[in-house]
Amino acid sequence: MLAITCPGQGSQSPGFLNPWLELPGVADRLHWLSAVAGIDLAAHGTTSDEETIKDTAIAQPLIVAAGLLSLLTLFEHPADGFRVVGAGAGHSVGEITAASAAGVISAEQAMVLVRERGRGMAAAAQATPTGMSAVLGGDPDEVLAVLEQHGLTPANINGAGQVVAAGTIEQLAALAEAPPAKARVMPLKVAGAFHTEYMSPAVAEMGRLARAVSTHDARVPLVSNVDGAVIHSGREVLSRIVSQVSNPVRWDLCMETLKDLGVTGVIEIPPAGALTGLAKRGLKGVEVLALKTPDDLEAAHRMVREHGSARSASQPTWRLVTAPVKGTVEVGSAGPGAAVTPGDVVARISSLRDTLEVRAHHGGTVVEWLVEDGDPVSPGQPLLRLHPEGSIA
Repeated sequence: MLAITCPGQGSQSPGFLNPWLELPGVADRLHWLSAVAGIDLAAHGTTSDEETIKDTAIAQPLIVAAGLLSLLTLFEHPADGFRVVGAGAGHSVGEITAASAAGVISAEQAMVLVRERGRGMAAAAQATPTGMSAVLGGDPDEVLAVLEQHGLTPANINGAGQVVAAGTIEQLAALAEAPPAKARVMPLKVAGAFHTEYMSPAVAEMGRLARAVSTHDARVPLVSNVDGAVIHSGREVLSRIVSQVSNPVRWDLCMETLKDLGVTGVIEIPPAGALTGLAKRGLKGVEVLALKTPDDLEAAHRMVREHGSARSASQPTWRLVTAPVKGTVEVGSAGPGAAVTPGDVVARISSLRDTLEVRAHHGGTVVEWLVEDGDPVSPGQPLLRLHPEGSIA
């Protein structure tokens, strides 16, 4: 199974788009995305210096645009990707890239959302001097305990021995002076404490914009930063993207889900590198590729052929209620012929961490249960089939 991962802020570097703009049609497409975003993305991806592209309001649209452009070179037609990609996931702002790639929102909607996300988070960061530092190594429980002692938030729990702490400049300085045992603290070049309560002002505006955005259910299963759950509902994907602005990123749980799904190959799209490094340590035995330049396309196309699994891109995932996580299922009381309304709890899944309610995101009539009470289930596994309209008599 092939997974596509989409990087987040901090992965950009000066001039990283130069080789991509030499490919036919890419420069014109970037010019269009620049018009939507109201930013000269070509200049920022080719000639702007490190300090300029570190600006949140520039970095986020630049990263999403780069990812969307690269997908046009990875798959000749977007529908090709829907047929062969088994899962998609984005880290932080990369979730917007992944949502567009999976058909939840259009590229134009993605650019508007990321433009406003970047502006809102940049403004929120200016209100209080805050920042982020990577904590590398150490005992995971001890690392979290030390962050709590310093009043810091584990804004990114990335797995593979990496946690990103976020908080005030004073709190981060105290962490650097008294780090967890056997851990190294590395300050990050970001404008503020992302994925913490300090970003709350940006959430309200993002939420208002999201209410006006039309969505489609994901044509590729998406793994969420919130809890590693597999999400199909377009509205839920967008809702989670909004709330994630001020909540921690659990990339460790995303990698666990990719493992549970049976992923054998992972391609990280540009600006690639960070997620590939985490996957090499956290997904042992899985082939990984950082798609950094067009020189990597030959290897990427080979991975698509070898790890991609052909499936119907037109299968209506909205007729199915699927398992968001791995665990043991407790089947609900709705039997064949019963009416289900959007939001109804139809099952529960118990894992080692907790018990999660499974809700129907679309109304309909129960056709059949595809599992039995007590069955072990995997992320994305169909649980219940619904007829979307009225009775099935």
